[in-house]
Amino acid sequence: MSRSTLRGSAITAEIRKAQAAAAAPPVAPKKGAKDKPAAAAAPKGAGEIRIIGGQWKRTRLPVAQRPGLRPTPDRVRETLFNWLGQDLNGWRCLDAFAGTGALGLEAASRGAASVQLVESDAALVAQLQVLQAKLQASAVRVQRGDGVAALKQAAPASVDLVLLDPPFDGDLFAPALQAAAKAVAAEGFIYLEAPRAWTDEELAPSGLVLYRHLKAGAVHAHLLKRG
Repeated sequence: MSRSTLRGSAITAEIRKAQAAAAAPPVAPKKGAKDKPAAAAAPKGAGEIRIIGGQWKRTRLPVAQRPGLRPTPDRVRETLFNWLGQDLNGWRCLDAFAGTGALGLEAASRGAASVQLVESDAALVAQLQVLQAKLQASAVRVQRGDGVAALKQAAPASVDLVLLDPPFDGDLFAPALQAAAKAVAAEGFIYLEAPRAWTDEELAPSGLVLYRHLKAGAVHAHLLKRG
């Protein structure tokens, strides 16, 4: 058994414990019953993501199913990092809608110097913190908060790679792109995942241009640059 498989198994066990603890509802003790530790139910709808490349290549990480949560498919992530190049050594990255952490952790696995994972859902933040600790990902920082606000707080032109995968049914695309355009470095990239293709005319107000595009099922993957 490979070292990455062993490490992935340990991470899986730890996260599933955390998921089960979070998912189990409190049970009121019956009258006259002896105090016994309640058995936690297995997490419902748990899924899995796989890190594609880098130091954690082939490590499988379990993720809880949450409303609206869509881990970026393996094929899309593989294509994205082929576009970017396999080595992200020294890059500064900000994943504004981290969710499962699939995109940001992939960047960290490939050598990024710093990866900020921003997520508003408390349960997902807790899961990301477990992943960060188990992977010993010292370059990764997990932050609970609003993705657009985090982008606005970033120093201008301070990020080499901005990752944007907002909820498909929300209205965060335009404000996230505007904020990302200011945060990204002159030669940096913005990755946008959306339910439809964004046109040059729509990107122009943010000062961005399309560099690469991929349609995979219901997902449109865009790699953008400053114009």
